[in-house]
Amino acid sequence: MIDGLRPYAEMRPSGVEWLPALPQGWEIHRAKYSFKEADDRSDAGSEELLSVSHKTGVTPRSQKNITMFMAESYEGHKVCRPGDVVVNTMWAWMAAIGVSRHVGIVSPAYGIYRPRVADRFEPKFLDYLLRTEVYRAEYLRSSRGVTTSRLRLYPPDFLNIPFVQPPLDEQRLIVRFLDWHGAQTAKLIRAKKKIIALLNEQKQAIIHRAVTRGLDPNVRLKPSGVPWVAEIPAHWQMLSNRAFLKKRKLLVGAAHNEFQLLSLTKQGVIVRDVESGKGKFSADMGTSQVVNVGDIIFCLFDIPETPRTVGLSRHEGMITGAYTVFSFSGDVDPNYVELFYIAMDDRKLLGPLYTGLRNTIAPSRFVGIKTPTPPMPEQSSIVEAVQIATAEMNTTISKIENEVSLILEFRTRLIADVVTGKLDVRAAAASLPETVELEPIDDLVEGDDLDEAVDDAENEEVAA
Repeated sequence: MIDGLRPYAEMRPSGVEWLPALPQGWEIHRAKYSFKEADDRSDAGSEELLSVSHKTGVTPRSQKNITMFMAESYEGHKVCRPGDVVVNTMWAWMAAIGVSRHVGIVSPAYGIYRPRVADRFEPKFLDYLLRTEVYRAEYLRSSRGVTTSRLRLYPPDFLNIPFVQPPLDEQRLIVRFLDWHGAQTAKLIRAKKKIIALLNEQKQAIIHRAVTRGLDPNVRLKPSGVPWVAEIPAHWQMLSNRAFLKKRKLLVGAAHNEFQLLSLTKQGVIVRDVESGKGKFSADMGTSQVVNVGDIIFCLFDIPETPRTVGLSRHEGMITGAYTVFSFSGDVDPNYVELFYIAMDDRKLLGPLYTGLRNTIAPSRFVGIKTPTPPMPEQSSIVEAVQIATAEMNTTISKIENEVSLILEFRTRLIADVVTGKLDVRAAAASLPETVELEPIDDLVEGDDLDEAVDDAENEEVAA
């Protein structure tokens, strides 16, 4: 069906420099023609709290399992309704925008734009349109601020942006087609992610056994004295973290432009590609902290919800100040320590140490816990053995993850081509059923970038 798609037979200039030619019969009007700013406020803040993402649009925050920076009261937050366009003013340049399908509340700093007249737009068509790359680029141009992290898209500027408007019946056909394609894409990605999950389970088992039992299956064991480790080889010692970890927090301040930006991800500590514009960034880069090669980074809050809470840095740079950075001293192999805490993190075994609603481990408490520590040569042997045992799995996982990325890139391009009139899907959509049993794709497009989650929460706190 995708192969059979063709361009529209008749096109006309859009009249807008940054938009391509449009099909005959499509209109284009500035947002203010169809929408007006709304500023309804919640009396008690009891409505459903919504989140606005550049990947999934407007969704209930509860679906994302975000607990960071939850306010005590949401009284005075803005109320949005189905069909409203909701714009995260501070992250609009990243296309953090969407059309709400819910009655709920968002930060007072967000922009809400309500339809002036019903039936000019199919809400889901607009939701697809407004997060395309061509519109993201226009939000960036229309935003105001000295630096990227300070950009804001204010209501007069947003309402001045032209909206592509096909005939309403055609909008509905476009939505039917893209929903169908999304369902097929979701099924394909879920199948691939099941394979990744199985491979990761095998990796976790290999790593956990290696860092708690060693490499000798016949070794004599002894109680470790801590519940999350149980038994360890009799010749290992339980070493307090303060014996080899030293907490350090050095903020970059005004020199932040001299540092490359790092992120803690499931793939480890990576260098962010700032130029790509992908992901989110702290509103104040000066609050980032220095990271040296060989430092180990922990996210010691919201641990159960965080995909990866530990990573050894192989890069110089800076990372969000919300994380805890340790340097090493003493007779330990940093790679072994990273492996041990990856094993603990994969199964979230440090639960007995969590405190408070944020499931936090205080750094002062973390340095007091004990880590099973083999002799140095054995630590290095364990690291090498794990690398060998998991190398093929890692290669396969990387290959499948790359396939998933390409599938999502294709879908992103397809959406953009369809909603801006480059491809005609009317005939294809007409052959599809009126309703498609959707397998949601939203939860498949979230990245693994933990800085993005932290920065989103910091943004919510500032906005509130």
